Amino acid sequence: MVFGSIISSPRGNLSLHQILGLANIYLENASKASDPDLVLVLCHDAEVSLTHVKKAAKNNTEDKSTHERIASVFVSLGDLLHSNGHRDEAQAFHKKSEKWGGRANKSIRSTHSSRPSSVMSSIKSVLHPHSNSDTTIDKPSLRHSAVSPIKQVSDTATIPTNIFPTNIRPPTIAFRPPEPDARLNDTPQLACCLALLQSSYHPDDILDPTARTWLHTTTNDPDEQERLKTLATDVIRAFKRDEFKDAKSVTEVVYLAPVLENDDFRYLLKEFYSGIDQSGLLDIHQLEGLANLVQSANHSGYIDADDLVKVLELLSTRLRDTHQQSTHHLHQLTMAVSHVLDAMADANVNGLDREKIHEPLSLYLDELKKSSDPYLVYQAAYAYQALLCVPDNESLWQATLRRGGKVMQGVSGLVSAVKGIDFNGFIRGLENIQQGLAGAAEIVQIVVSAYEGASSLAESGQGFFECLKEGLSFSHKSAWYSALRGADTLIREGQLSEFKKLICEAPCRCDPAFQWGVCQRLGFIAADSMWDLETRQSAIAFLGEIYRDDVAWGYQPNVKQWIVNILMQLTSLPGSDIQCSPSLLDRVQERPDVEGNLRQLRRQRLSERGKFVYIPPQAKANLQARDEACFPLMEKLEEFLSSDQKVFLLLGDSGAGKSTFNRQLECHLWQSYKKGGVIPLHINLPAIDKPEHDMIAKQLRKAEFTEPQIRELKVHRKFTLICDGYDESQQSHNLYTSNRLNQTGEWNAKMVISCRSEYLGTDYRDRFQPGDRNRQSESGSFQEAVITPFSMSQVQDYITQYVSVYRPLWEVNEYMKSLELIPSLKELVKNPFLMSLSLEVLPRMVDPGQDLSATQITRMALYDQFIEHWLERGKKRLGEKNLSPQARSAFESLIDEGFTRNGIDYLKKLSVAVYKEQGGQPIVTYSRYKDESSWKAPFFSREEEKQLLREACPLIRNGNQHRFIHRSLLEYGVSLAIFDPHDWKEKTVSQTSQSHAKSTRSITNSDEVDGIEEAPSMIDQGPDIDSPLVWRSFISELSTLQFMEERVLQESLFRQQLLDYIEQSKKDEKWCTAAANAITILVRAGYQFNSADLQGIRVPNADLSYGMFESTQLQGSDLRNVDLRGTWLRKANLDNAEMTGVKFGELPFLKQDGGVVLCMYSPDGDTFAVGLGNGKISVYSTSTWESPWTLEGHSDAVLSITYSPDSNQIASGGEDGTARLWNSRTGDCDHILRGHYDWVRRVAYSPKGNQVASASDDMTIKLWDVHTGECQYMWIGHTAPVAGVIYSPNGNQIASNSRDRTIRLWDIETERCSHILRGHEEWVLCMAYSPQGDQLASGSFDSTVRMWDVATGECRHIFDDHTDYVRSIMYSPNGNQLASSSDDKSIRLWDVNTGKCLHTLQGHNGYVRNIVYSPQGHLIVSASDDKTVRLWDAETGVGRQTMTGHSQYVSSVVFSPKGDQVASSSGDGTVRLWDVGAGTSRHISSVHNDSIREVKYSSRSGHILTCSDDHTVRIWDVATGVCRQILRGHNSYVFGVVYSPREDQIVSCSADSTVRLWNAESGACAHTMSGHSNEVNAAAFSPQGHQLASASDDCTVRLWDVRSGECTHILIGHTKPVSGVIYSPSGNQAVSMSSDSTLRIWDVETGVCNHILTCQGGWRRSVAYSPQGDQIVFGSEDTTVRVWDVCAGEFHYIFIGHNVRVLCVTYSPKGDQIASGDEDGTVKVWNVEARKCLWTLAEHTDAVNKIVYSSRGDMVISAGNDKSVRLWDVTSGQCLVVIQDYNDQVWDIAWIEARGINYVIAGCRGGFMGMWQVRTGEGQCHMSLHWAPVKGELDVMDATIQDTKGLNLLDKKLLKQRGAVGEPADRLRETSKKVATMASVVSKLKNPSDGTEMGHASTGSDSVEELVHRLERSTDPMYLQIAAFIKSVHDCK
Repeated sequence: MVFGSIISSPRGNLSLHQILGLANIYLENASKASDPDLVLVLCHDAEVSLTHVKKAAKNNTEDKSTHERIASVFVSLGDLLHSNGHRDEAQAFHKKSEKWGGRANKSIRSTHSSRPSSVMSSIKSVLHPHSNSDTTIDKPSLRHSAVSPIKQVSDTATIPTNIFPTNIRPPTIAFRPPEPDARLNDTPQLACCLALLQSSYHPDDILDPTARTWLHTTTNDPDEQERLKTLATDVIRAFKRDEFKDAKSVTEVVYLAPVLENDDFRYLLKEFYSGIDQSGLLDIHQLEGLANLVQSANHSGYIDADDLVKVLELLSTRLRDTHQQSTHHLHQLTMAVSHVLDAMADANVNGLDREKIHEPLSLYLDELKKSSDPYLVYQAAYAYQALLCVPDNESLWQATLRRGGKVMQGVSGLVSAVKGIDFNGFIRGLENIQQGLAGAAEIVQIVVSAYEGASSLAESGQGFFECLKEGLSFSHKSAWYSALRGADTLIREGQLSEFKKLICEAPCRCDPAFQWGVCQRLGFIAADSMWDLETRQSAIAFLGEIYRDDVAWGYQPNVKQWIVNILMQLTSLPGSDIQCSPSLLDRVQERPDVEGNLRQLRRQRLSERGKFVYIPPQAKANLQARDEACFPLMEKLEEFLSSDQKVFLLLGDSGAGKSTFNRQLECHLWQSYKKGGVIPLHINLPAIDKPEHDMIAKQLRKAEFTEPQIRELKVHRKFTLICDGYDESQQSHNLYTSNRLNQTGEWNAKMVISCRSEYLGTDYRDRFQPGDRNRQSESGSFQEAVITPFSMSQVQDYITQYVSVYRPLWEVNEYMKSLELIPSLKELVKNPFLMSLSLEVLPRMVDPGQDLSATQITRMALYDQFIEHWLERGKKRLGEKNLSPQARSAFESLIDEGFTRNGIDYLKKLSVAVYKEQGGQPIVTYSRYKDESSWKAPFFSREEEKQLLREACPLIRNGNQHRFIHRSLLEYGVSLAIFDPHDWKEKTVSQTSQSHAKSTRSITNSDEVDGIEEAPSMIDQGPDIDSPLVWRSFISELSTLQFMEERVLQESLFRQQLLDYIEQSKKDEKWCTAAANAITILVRAGYQFNSADLQGIRVPNADLSYGMFESTQLQGSDLRNVDLRGTWLRKANLDNAEMTGVKFGELPFLKQDGGVVLCMYSPDGDTFAVGLGNGKISVYSTSTWESPWTLEGHSDAVLSITYSPDSNQIASGGEDGTARLWNSRTGDCDHILRGHYDWVRRVAYSPKGNQVASASDDMTIKLWDVHTGECQYMWIGHTAPVAGVIYSPNGNQIASNSRDRTIRLWDIETERCSHILRGHEEWVLCMAYSPQGDQLASGSFDSTVRMWDVATGECRHIFDDHTDYVRSIMYSPNGNQLASSSDDKSIRLWDVNTGKCLHTLQGHNGYVRNIVYSPQGHLIVSASDDKTVRLWDAETGVGRQTMTGHSQYVSSVVFSPKGDQVASSSGDGTVRLWDVGAGTSRHISSVHNDSIREVKYSSRSGHILTCSDDHTVRIWDVATGVCRQILRGHNSYVFGVVYSPREDQIVSCSADSTVRLWNAESGACAHTMSGHSNEVNAAAFSPQGHQLASASDDCTVRLWDVRSGECTHILIGHTKPVSGVIYSPSGNQAVSMSSDSTLRIWDVETGVCNHILTCQGGWRRSVAYSPQGDQIVFGSEDTTVRVWDVCAGEFHYIFIGHNVRVLCVTYSPKGDQIASGDEDGTVKVWNVEARKCLWTLAEHTDAVNKIVYSSRGDMVISAGNDKSVRLWDVTSGQCLVVIQDYNDQVWDIAWIEARGINYVIAGCRGGFMGMWQVRTGEGQCHMSLHWAPVKGELDVMDATIQDTKGLNLLDKKLLKQRGAVGEPADRLRETSKKVATMASVVSKLKNPSDGTEMGHASTGSDSVEELVHRLERSTDPMYLQIAAFIKSVHDCK
């Protein structure tokens, strides 16, 4: 660009001194310039000025001083040019100096260099003259001019059109857009990017194509946008961390300020504020930054009035405190104040505090005009003008403004004009302000003539700052300030053309202050790289116009100096362009870029999800919660993630969907991920080596993050860890604590971790919970959930999605139909993984037209079919693939051999290898170079066959890692390797099953010898020594065991193989692992070893819990560490068995002489006290449970006992009216506390233990000193007996409850009653303080619980949900929950804060006397009159354990201090000790929970049917006793159940007034027949099976159509409840019996009553048709048995002989006999034809409930209330066998004959049942237990334990208490025998008499060490054992 030279300005009229002054100015500025070119320009300007000195000098030749001054200037100019490298020009200047009489300086100075600027040419063009150096401009002399400069200045200025020709929209800088995720070059590039993204205008108008493309792309890329924003945030954070905060750093953050987010902006503002406020010396750089920040914030809305006032107050304070610092500091401070005031004026901030801010600031600014620095004076004037626009809180200023009306009008006009860019309106506003100011008396002319009186700044001293001092007022507004504010608005909006016009036409254009402000703004534009180059050059050109055009702008030397100063500052800017330092950005970007890798990880993980079926799972709170109490799992996880909790444990069965949910959770979190947010990290734990250490870093390395990136993430980011497969990785560590999560300097993370439920023990929470579970604050950081099985609605949703996604052969309706009809399938598919298998293979498993109800599908069958289907599909895929010739040949070879079988073999072998080589760790890492010779090569090498099989198998490959698609497939594979039915079927059968059975006969039970099912031909092959069962224990791998359990039930061959392993263990120890596995599998499969010969078996560590071993021979067996919890060992022989470490799960009970009132553990857990009804207190040591002493002294029952806080003392109160203090360590009585004259109900220690309070029936409370035994206080106030007394937690208060219906609160310090709590309407039975002590809860006979405020005595809540007395209440340890128990048989849990009932705990059948929280607060234990103790989950209210054993009510219950034991006391005189942790991971008990009403047998299916008062019907396998199905639907007692004639249907009747019809195969309910209005007592099928009859308490009989479920007839006639109904053998009649003393015979076709049979005696107890159907017999309450003729409806004959009412009757199979049983236990057998009694069988001791004949009629079986079953010979009348093993009344029995074997099955009132095999021969009859449902209770009655080894004292005591007989071996005696044996052997070794391998003979003086050394050299195992023994003994010594 070409500009006119500033030097062309007229200087001819300047005086000599003025010219010299101007030359010196150029010299001074040239000396400061760093650019050599600029130095040259300024020196030439000085030379031009000096040319005008010639005339003046000639007129003054005598003045040598003038000549010397001129020469001196030329010398200085020459020296300056020389030092800058301009040698020729320097020489010329030195010559000119010589002409003026001077001498050149010959010294050589160092030269300077500077980088050229892109705007340097513009600066040169401004300053370099284009005219001749001799050019002169004629101007009138200032000294003689009569015209003022203002008159000589034109009204407007003219600026060339090429300067700011058009308006633009900033930023319009041309920049190179960055690529996504690329590193940015500098901060301006980042600022431009963010500015473009924030712009609201359409970019197409002003952006080049590259920028437009970038903007369009980035707008649609939220990740890139987030990256750029994060970079800006990181720069701001880096600035905070920057210790120095130099000019570069400040400039950089200010550069970003206009484009920052609000939070980042305010963060930066706070940092600047703090930096200035806290610095001792004023930091100029931060001050400049704050000023610019406020300026940028003024237009962003990020800063409010309060912020501005706060900043202004700070700056004002610093301004007043900076008087001793440089003027530069003052200038910067004043500039910052100006910016703040500008912002406040724009924001219309009013009411600035006059005294604190406004007045002090205005005075100080006024003082600054005295400064000698013109820049400071100008800035002070500017700040003062801004201050005038910010009103204070006084009205005087406003009044002053009103005196100049045009001023106000001008201000308002200016504001409106600028905002609307109304240029003309803005100019008019300025004119109004100018005119308003001109009229004020205090105003002087702002600027006098630029020439009038002016001189060189160097000499005159009358420069711009003097003008300000004399001509500028600091009291009124000036137009130049408003004009400059308008100019700022135009610049900010890019209205540069309008800006130029404003500057040229403003009325204040020639005002020096205005020009200074304009030049300052033009300098800012030129320096700002955000403007394009042309704009910045225009700004410099504009400066040149002002510099040179004195006509347009007036001659202002100070302005010219200001312009030169600006240009010099521009040249000093670093770099090739005007830009700020990118040092902070570089520093930020030097931090590893993690977001790019995170985005790549995000894309990868989301893409891996692919197309899948997902049903949001439901979950329950914990393992004990009911499946129905479920909630959406994802919602619970989101709550967890937004909470302060740290660990979420996700449990579930195998295949429950844990991994699927984890992947969905990860996907969900990635989808919502925002840059810089919490990172979801999925960690497959089995794939991580040692995840207990640094697992996050290991996972990130797998994802290819670098070490710097990992360090960056560790320091700066948060994670949500999704840890999958805790069980698969076989972990036992607490990964949260071992990885030190959330500790200082460690990873910041929350953890979601999944694990199979069965993998964990009872104390599993310790493996996951952060910190100590006993610490409440840390236990709150843990949460758990258990995935529940699919509901049927979820199943249907899954099927619908599956069909939609995969398009299988079946439609939705076909799948749903199969689920309804195929037995047990509906239960299987509730497991999501089994659901997926089922949907894939069902179309293959079911043939078209197949009867689905007869189809049996098991879990194992699903896996079998799935694997075959997968391999066949893989074969098809490979066949269609373009294989290489070698691969094709291998493929065809595999097909020839059987591709599917080869694939299965590959799967089995791989599974075995994974277990053998990796311990079951499922992920195999294979490296071809590293592992080519390892075990992995046969499976993962490049061999064609292996590759093909690997590709066809259900494996997943991820890099070099391989795994099965689901863990269960690995378990299936190893179970298939253990037993594959296909392999066995292929083998040649060489022997019959009988010969093979003979080889293992000793260990089979009776039914295996004479089995119900005939065993197929078996293979005479010994156990497989290579089987995984031999070398690995699977006892803890429950999923694998489940596969093998199913295989046992399906394959008798496998069952026999397992029995062989057990048999082999008797002979060789190498089989002990296999035997332990085998017997564990068999027990879990329900196999019962009753009467089996297991002598000498070796099964250490086996799990025999809940197994059946009645009469089993276990002599000499190795049972070390065997789990015997809940095992049935009745009559078992355990003589000489090794039982070290066995687990019974129970402790022996403590038998007391007197009735037990209550019991208590000491606080330290070392002792245990029991209070007795005989006045004694038994104290036990909890280590041995022996009683070291009994505390005797009370003369009557002990009512209360308690330990002191330090456990050293026991306090007791009794019915004898005394309280006593006992030394718990010695048993001595320390003090007898006498003073009460009635029963002492309660005693309580103070929290400090120095005081005891006692409450008595004498209506008083007494406080006793524990050291002296003296009574300190006695409180009287209650008007009835005081039932209880307790201390508050802080010990300052005592509460007492009484029968007077009140509670009194006593203040210990004042000894007065502070509150009387009234409200209960009956006795107050119990009370408890909250742990915090601010609340008191009370329970009463009025059935309510009340919660009181201790401080005020007010009642906060009334809980009235109980319906009977409230017996016990207790707060949870954390005080958030309150529990109450009641005589209404329930426990209720209340929310303390809301008063709501959280849970109602139901299960007890009697009063609940006592409840206690566990020390950890997660459990509640309750004691009840129903003789049971129950354990509950405090969070969910779900019952966890029922402990039975007491024979009377349970009076009290207490937890041990550790919470691992529960002790209960009972009226039966015992204290029982329960192991709380001795639960099981599986629910074993299958018995009915209540009385069994009826038992039926189906010969067709081999099933037994039972119904019970527990509302269920159950179907049992007759061979194994396994419960096959539980039919649920009734909601009350089920009174009757019967099979249809074809045995394909079941009918049940219930007290719920309904009859239900069930499919016998599937268990599905076909019909629910409603219509009865009362309990249905009986139901019966017609012989044809098409009709049902039901009898009800509503006095009716109903007939139902079986097919439709419709009622066909209602038989009305009875006047009282109908107790039973039966069909005649022909089916054309039905007979009903009623308590109205009649029987009615009905025609079932018409519903007409044919006959009414009446009899005296009331209730008809039993009725039976004769086999021929012509007679009916019934037993009556009148003691008779009556026979009626059916056809005639007439009485036929009567049997008399019973003495009490007859309860049951039955015909023999031939109809020739009748058997009857009565209430006194007598059974009579009658001859029908002879009409006489054949036998009276009178051995029962209580009522006979049921009689049945054997199938041949030669025996009668009777069941009675005496808990026995008896078998009678009807020919001799003798009792053949008595079964007395039932624990309750036997209500029903059935005779079963199957394949020639006879059985008796019976069900009793307690829910127990058993099946007995009947053997007859050689005149003898024997019955042995075939099976019994597992009860889950330890039973060792009559078991022999003679010389049993390894039992500890407590185990021995337990077994003795439970009825075991014999004397176990004493451990001391065992040790003595062993020592004697060892000593004998050692003696022989020390003195060998023969040449043994031990070497030389001993000298007899060998040391122990030498002897051991000799023994250890031997290879004889016996010697090695001796050596080990000697070493152990020696170590003990």
